[in-house]
Amino acid sequence: MSLYKRRIIEYTIIFCIGSIMYCLIEIIFRRHTHWTMFLTGGAVFSMLYFINLSLRTRSFVLRGLIGCLVITTAEFVVGVVANLIFKLNVWDYSSMPGNILGQVCPRFSFCWFLLSIFAVYLCIFLYWQLNKKLKLNQDFE
Repeated sequence: MSLYKRRIIEYTIIFCIGSIMYCLIEIIFRRHTHWTMFLTGGAVFSMLYFINLSLRTRSFVLRGLIGCLVITTAEFVVGVVANLIFKLNVWDYSSMPGNILGQVCPRFSFCWFLLSIFAVYLCIFLYWQLNKKLKLNQDFE
């Protein structure tokens, strides 16, 4: 199998893991989720995976802060589109202190920081596992 095919499999697995994990987190804490969160979770976790591989020599705290920024930015963009433009009412942080347009707030950004620290470890683990199975560092059959 070519390296290109192995990378497609790797990225698909990462997207699916992120999608499922994000929806499960929402179901655990909110008792429901929304299909937009499946797409958002997959996209965000894929970004976190790429960032963690690119910054693997940097501190976990820095990678957690970058992850927090990525998740908060994605939450804001998806929130504006899903909640404000399309009126899907997926979430509303309007009652939370420091919120921006009811789509993001400092309290949940801190939660995203903690989640990002966990994601750093998970990304490393997944890369090791996928590298074993898919031989991602080999450019030959």
